[in-house]
Amino acid sequence: MTTRRFLMCRPTYFAVTYRINPWMDPTAPYDNALAIAQWATLRQTFLDLGHRVDLIDPLPGLPDMVFAANGATVVDGKVLAVQFRDPERADEAPAYRSWFESNGFGVYDAKHTNEGEGDFLPAGDVLLAGTGFRTVHAAHLQAQEVFGRPVITLQLVDPAYYHLDTALCVLDGENVAYLPSAFSPGSQAVLRRLFPDAVIATPSDAAVLGLNAVSDGETVVLPVQATALTAALQERGYRTIGVDLSELRKAGGGPKCCTLEVRG
Repeated sequence: MTTRRFLMCRPTYFAVTYRINPWMDPTAPYDNALAIAQWATLRQTFLDLGHRVDLIDPLPGLPDMVFAANGATVVDGKVLAVQFRDPERADEAPAYRSWFESNGFGVYDAKHTNEGEGDFLPAGDVLLAGTGFRTVHAAHLQAQEVFGRPVITLQLVDPAYYHLDTALCVLDGENVAYLPSAFSPGSQAVLRRLFPDAVIATPSDAAVLGLNAVSDGETVVLPVQATALTAALQERGYRTIGVDLSELRKAGGGPKCCTLEVRG
């Protein structure tokens, strides 16, 4: 196992006060203390696995800042900054940029709307890139220039799976798990060609954000509610650790949303 470096943000100010995806219901109750406790368990899980977890300070008025995966894309030590679609999240972008700059990283300005690792997932030598709801296609071209890796555009078609990381999980350098119906027919064909041995998730597991998982190549940390996906991963030889992030799911996030990998 390769030790990973993650950046996370404590959900100190977590709330569901607006609606920018189908998971969010500002009229429904939420429990900030429970969200913090669930997040803390996720962080401890990574530490117990031997991974490094850095923390960025949460800012008041930014309830979604806990979803660190949207804060940047980091490959080979290069950082592509983000530009959020929704004004409610706009101020997260400079906060994450500042963290990387203060930690010695060179940061590339975002020229187009992109929401970080929500829509950019390295898989082996290529970069899988989602579009359709948040990150625009022009951002894929910029990512290819910044990182010098081939970018594979994948068209998302189901509003419930508005980011690539809600519909697909990179398991290791050679394989992924995904929900076919979240993608356009052409993108489904591309995924079949690239990953003929992929783990195919059930709609019920995707509906608990089971694919919003974090894999270090050996161990997959995923929502405990995703039982069929857990079994399928174990059959393939992966170790699995189930975590309960049901409170954060009320804002459309799971383990991966809370976790930005700092690569290189």
